[in-house]
Amino acid sequence: MRKLALLAAAAVLPLTVAAGPASAQPAIWKWGPVHSADGMASSWGKAYLHQFGYLVRGSLEDTRGKGCAWAVLNAQDSRDGRWKSYGFYNCRPGVGTFKKDYRNVLRIRVQVCRGNATRPTGECSGWKWILKMG
Repeated sequence: MRKLALLAAAAVLPLTVAAGPASAQPAIWKWGPVHSADGMASSWGKAYLHQFGYLVRGSLEDTRGKGCAWAVLNAQDSRDGRWKSYGFYNCRPGVGTFKKDYRNVLRIRVQVCRGNATRPTGECSGWKWILKMG
């Protein structure tokens, strides 16, 4: 009887160990909050590692002020080393969301600014790292 119990336990153990990694959570990094220099705009979010690269999701809050809130994402390409910028803006008081899918990147950073509906015009925060490899 004792041998049968040991044999049953030995058969169940590999099944439970094998099920562990398949149900693991993906890698997630939180970033922010990052505030503009005048404190009227804020941004925060998460970066997710997925099968083809990284997904950056964020929230951008504009307070009751003149102009718009801008989140400028800057990423360095791993193939040629060039930096590419993407801007997201929110011109309504409250919180808006954005997302950007990246492939082949070494680093991603964010800056929060004030601006108008066309471009950021000033009151920018310093660059804050979202992701930095190596």
